[in-house]
Amino acid sequence: MAKPGITKDILIEELVENYPFSVRYLMEKGIRCIMCGEPIWGTLEEAAKEKGFDDETIQGFVDEMNKMANEPQEEQKNQNGDTDEVEVEEI
Repeated sequence: MAKPGITKDILIEELVENYPFSVRYLMEKGIRCIMCGEPIWGTLEEAAKEKGFDDETIQGFVDEMNKMANEPQEEQKNQNGDTDEVEVEEI
């Protein structure tokens, strides 16, 4: 089955499941509740708007993540050479 495209209307669950790098990316942008243990329901746009992001910024997130999704796996490592794995902090 083909992955869904990344749009502002993608469900957070689909985004995280199909594009694991999105967890770190969104955490770096301030949408941290993806990993805080509290489930997020709804779309990328809804999650970003709850954090105060405007339409232009949200479209920037979509564009950047689509670019990242099209990069070879090796290039999806962060500056420290780590993969997309993220440690979950207990609160």
